[in-house]
Amino acid sequence: MYIKEKLLKNFKALSDWPNSTSQPILALPRYAKQFIALSVDVSLCVITVWLAFYLRTGAVSQVNATVFWAIACSVIIALPVFFISGLYRAIFRYSGISAMLSLSQAIALYGLLYITIVTVIGIPDVPRTIGMIQPLLLFFAVGASRVVARYWLGGFKKNQIQSSSVPKALVYGAGEAGRQLVYGLKNSYEMRVVGFLDDDDRLYGHILNSQPIFSTSDLGNLIESKGVTHVLLAIPSASRQTRNKILKELGKHPVSVRTLPGLSDLVGGRVTTTDLRELDIDELLSRDAVAPSHILVSKNIESKVILVTGAGGSIGSELCRQIIKLKPKKILLVEINEFALYSIHSELESISKNNGYSHELVVPLLASVQDEDRMSEIMDTWSPVTVYHAAAYKHVPLVEHNLSEGVKNNVLGTLTTAKTAIEKGVSNFVLISTDKAVRPTNIMGASKRLAELCLQALFAEKSINKKTKFTMVRFGNVLGSSGSVIPRFRQQILDGGPITLTHPDITRYFMTITEAAQLVIQAGAMAKGGDVFILDMGEPVKIIDLAQRMIELSGLSVRDKSNLYGDIEIKITGLRPGEKLFEELLLGDEPQLTAHPKIQCAQDPFIPWSELKKDLDILKILLNNSNVEVISTLLQKLVVGYEPNNKIVDWVFTEQTRTFVKDKKTN
Repeated sequence: MYIKEKLLKNFKALSDWPNSTSQPILALPRYAKQFIALSVDVSLCVITVWLAFYLRTGAVSQVNATVFWAIACSVIIALPVFFISGLYRAIFRYSGISAMLSLSQAIALYGLLYITIVTVIGIPDVPRTIGMIQPLLLFFAVGASRVVARYWLGGFKKNQIQSSSVPKALVYGAGEAGRQLVYGLKNSYEMRVVGFLDDDDRLYGHILNSQPIFSTSDLGNLIESKGVTHVLLAIPSASRQTRNKILKELGKHPVSVRTLPGLSDLVGGRVTTTDLRELDIDELLSRDAVAPSHILVSKNIESKVILVTGAGGSIGSELCRQIIKLKPKKILLVEINEFALYSIHSELESISKNNGYSHELVVPLLASVQDEDRMSEIMDTWSPVTVYHAAAYKHVPLVEHNLSEGVKNNVLGTLTTAKTAIEKGVSNFVLISTDKAVRPTNIMGASKRLAELCLQALFAEKSINKKTKFTMVRFGNVLGSSGSVIPRFRQQILDGGPITLTHPDITRYFMTITEAAQLVIQAGAMAKGGDVFILDMGEPVKIIDLAQRMIELSGLSVRDKSNLYGDIEIKITGLRPGEKLFEELLLGDEPQLTAHPKIQCAQDPFIPWSELKKDLDILKILLNNSNVEVISTLLQKLVVGYEPNNKIVDWVFTEQTRTFVKDKKTN
């Protein structure tokens, strides 16, 4: 027993020797490591010259003047050539094929010079064949020294880590991106690649970059036999349908899926581990985005002054990012939130500087869209041609709990900005609307529909508006916007659950924030005035299915009645105030097609301005007095289909009511 323990102890000490002895070397400063490498190369020059003499003469040569001059010549040529070739700038423990290519080039130059001096010109008493033998020996000697250094200083530790707890991954896609990704992960301590997956049966069983290629049907066995925990998607050129098909198949297995960005993000650069990212949920949508029309996106923007309200919000900021690419004359950023304005202004300033645009291109303006004097001052100063009105309170429960402020901002803010635009001769006014405006069940949706009605009425009233074309663009949820469920679900998964969901049957339309902004710009360019455009959101998504797929693609399982030992539970919390199970995009009849396949035009009825204005005047008085009960009643009168699905939950109103009832009981 003692002997066995002793042998195990000695074996462990021996196996730890490379790591323990390499640590003092790795801790040395850079110049010290370079000096060691230089000393090793000088020694190799001496040894290879001596060995060349032995191979030439068949006898062990004494270190005499003849040998000395051959050695001196070797050292004097080698060190400058190696320095110039960058051999001492390489990090030996990470050196690979590129380092060996550099070494080959350096030795080739060295050999040419050494042969010229020793063989062509000649050194007294030195055999001329030494000039050809020694460079070959030096190449193998220096190359071997680099291989030993790589193994000693880095390879052994890497092998130790890779054989223990490092996650094991398969790369899906044996194309160029996959090959580059495997190369990028070669020296990574974060993940170990154990093979490729590919759906091309002609590749099965072949070896690529020292990694076997497996069929996707083998994934279950590979998880069990090789301990695979991750699948890395390296298919940047695949369509969304293809990716969805692959993700659906991968979702059946307990693996975490990461992906590379699309081809447009990889052009001109190599693929590395830093390119890997968590799956964005937009990759689970079942449709491909349509490339924007350059004519439409440029029509109302290029070389024009553009004003964006709510410029620091989710949609507003993305609109600004898209607009600055289209070379406007100036962008006016109107925002009431100081930090949000600072953030988007800094970002756009950076873009402007990097592209050589004017430093006065972006103008940040703190302002409330309800402030008529401030909005008039801004438009009077810069005379914008196009206004994108994205300023709004959009979070359904928050607006429901702050009823008066929500209606003030969404209705009166829109009305104030629109009337100012008419007064200042703005050509195009685009309102960012929402699917929640269709048969709303909440204040947010009702207020946005009333904002639409205001613009429809103003455009139709020729005695007021003779120039400004008002357009409304209606769409559903955008991925990545403030309040989106996706970031919340992802964080809940990271926290170990549960994922909280308000209702098992709740469904929503989803669109990427970039696509939404591009379509808004294009819809505005097609406007004739008074249009209500609807963006094609694809098929509605059931949120519980979305949550389940996010769990599965994180390599985890759903914990429910059929799987009591799953990882993440989905907890149903109940619908929040004003929340709908299903959202709609259409209020009236079938929409009309437009020149763009993703944009349709609705035929929604509206109230003439002469009638609407009277009710708006009443609404202003009610808002000033915070008479929330009557405000809600008036909204139901003006907005067709508005049916609140809960009692009034405005915080101030409920607290005042509670206090009133309490005082009445006391008295």
